[in-house]
Amino acid sequence: MFSLIADNPRFDMNDLSTVPLMYLEGYEYYSEIDPNPRFMGTFALSSLGQQMAFFPFEGIELISPRPLLLIAGSEADTLYMSQDAIERAKEPKELFILDGASHIDLYWKPEYVPQVADKLAEFFTKNL
Repeated sequence: MFSLIADNPRFDMNDLSTVPLMYLEGYEYYSEIDPNPRFMGTFALSSLGQQMAFFPFEGIELISPRPLLLIAGSEADTLYMSQDAIERAKEPKELFILDGASHIDLYWKPEYVPQVADKLAEFFTKNL
């Protein structure tokens, strides 16, 4: 097993400024803010190659004509992934960006969760 954070020689757990924000926020969320008993914080090395080979946007254009909604924070390390996906997708599609939010912020911060919930309710009410 390999920990994406603790076993990485580039990161110093005594100096958290060395840990990229997305990893640090995820670690804090799953271990402290909303602990999940299934969260291990590690990956099996035998599965890392499979994870790296998986490209989730392959065939994304095939979702159409079903509507696609992607939600991302403007400060998310993963925003570029949503932008790439929406560019590849066909209509109908929408990328909803919440100003000031990181990836993990969308999970639990009171200033973002209601906006996410409202957007999802609007999307499903319109499209189901």
